[in-house]
Amino acid sequence: MPTKVHKVFVSYHHDNDQEYRDKFEDILKNNGISVIKSVQIGDIDPYLKTETIRQKIRDDYLRDSTVTVVLIGTETWKRKHVDWEIGSSIRKTEYNPRSGLLGILLPTHPSCYKDTYNRCLIPPRLYYNAKCGYAKIYNWSTNPISLQNWIHDAFEQRTEGTPDNSYPSFGKNHSGDGWC
Repeated sequence: MPTKVHKVFVSYHHDNDQEYRDKFEDILKNNGISVIKSVQIGDIDPYLKTETIRQKIRDDYLRDSTVTVVLIGTETWKRKHVDWEIGSSIRKTEYNPRSGLLGILLPTHPSCYKDTYNRCLIPPRLYYNAKCGYAKIYNWSTNPISLQNWIHDAFEQRTEGTPDNSYPSFGKNHSGDGWC
């Protein structure tokens, strides 16, 4: 199967998409594709200062990951922690290398299995990285070979491409029907 095991950080909406995160992890682990990491509910004190939370995400969870996978459900675009995880993963720092980035539209997302997606329902930072070619967005798949190829392509792109981290960082969770 894979020639290299990648360390994958999974970013997702915990309340809505935990079931798909668990399925995704099972597929990757059962096929020897990657090591999975993500922040679980309760891992980080939500009452810490915003910058402290961002630093903990970057230093404790993203430090040794090589690819960040964003599982995109109906409300993922609204989540400040998803935005922070994407922003931290594509930023190269003295102690943390840049990760590759990809998004996977979950079957619950209105654009899944269609030829195009509604950009207003994709996390904005992920959208801008797909637009500039640093990231790609795929429809949900349980095919381990497809997943392996997507992850490896994102891994390769992390050193070849230039990410776009210019979108303003979320200060709080968003609401509404879309960000644009």
